[in-house]
Amino acid sequence: MLIRAVLLCLLLLPMGWLMAAYSGFSSVVLQRVESQYGAAAKRRVLDWEGLMTDSTLLKAQESTKLRAVNDFFNKVRWLDDLTVWGKNDYWATPLEFLERNAGDCEDFSIAKYFTLRELGVPESKLRIMYVKALAYNQAHMVLLYYASPSAMPVVLDNINPKIEPASKRTDLVPVYSFNGSGLWLNNSPAGQKVGTSDRIGPWRDLLARLQQERR
Repeated sequence: MLIRAVLLCLLLLPMGWLMAAYSGFSSVVLQRVESQYGAAAKRRVLDWEGLMTDSTLLKAQESTKLRAVNDFFNKVRWLDDLTVWGKNDYWATPLEFLERNAGDCEDFSIAKYFTLRELGVPESKLRIMYVKALAYNQAHMVLLYYASPSAMPVVLDNINPKIEPASKRTDLVPVYSFNGSGLWLNNSPAGQKVGTSDRIGPWRDLLARLQQERR
């Protein structure tokens, strides 16, 4: 997973934004999950649906939603894309992530992003960010949450399970970030908006697969 290689994907034509509506998988989908990946995988998917449809959580403060979602997905195993998918880089949908109970940093961040959107957290408050993890000297992905446009974001991460302000995560060097509608080059927590996220090739592929999962 090389930052330079991912940045080269920013040349694709735009595509409209898709919001994944995962709550309420059909019995056909759940039967497929169980037959291909077992009863434990089906249970994980049902637990995820339960998280997104929890009436108490839906009414809770956003900080509570962040903790619940971060803790839920951080139980999944970290494995690299080559091991899970036989590819050097693959951005899994949350369903694919939970089916296999394994994924890398992109999969953790993407799953948290879409789940928080389902729980009512506005897109404007969330950004998926590519960073360099200094402790590992490699590219990494995290999810940022901004309580307000000018606020210091907090970081949802699978390496460090504690949700902390970005200012305390001196082990991470920001590179670029995006959400459903924007793309930012980051040399600061706010960053400089340079376009739309549909220019990112792996993101486009992910959205196409989300559409297929909803059929």
